[in-house]
Amino acid sequence: MDLTWVTPRIAVGGGIWTSNNMAKVAASGVTHIIDMQVEFDDTPLAESYGIEVFWNQVDDDFQPKPPEVFLPAIEFALSALENPENRLLIHCAAGVHRAPMMALALLRVQGWDLQEAMELMEHKRPVVDFADVYVSSVENFVRNYAGAGKR
Repeated sequence: MDLTWVTPRIAVGGGIWTSNNMAKVAASGVTHIIDMQVEFDDTPLAESYGIEVFWNQVDDDFQPKPPEVFLPAIEFALSALENPENRLLIHCAAGVHRAPMMALALLRVQGWDLQEAMELMEHKRPVVDFADVYVSSVENFVRNYAGAGKR
């Protein structure tokens, strides 16, 4: 299973696709999933393991992403992470663009510096490719999120 722990409780990865892979995800301790792919909804595979899934269908089209792409997923993640026993997987099809984008947004709202968060993910998961347009979208979201007093 293509899964990289970027922090002890947040992983980034590629598509799960099969029951066998979902079993591996569950065995790794994942309790919550943000599924960033348009291609496949993990919910039916996750149900038997008690894993909660937030299906956030986002195209990997290298277009700016509005804050609405981030807010519900970030709220799901922050709520999940309130319980110190929970572990979160953020994934897309390949774990290169969309999942790292969302993980970057999560780390940023948790107080991480932009460069430090990017370097952490690039070190832990070398296939990560932070497209400038996605980083700008994350920063736009973080500004709006902090400005709304949600931080």
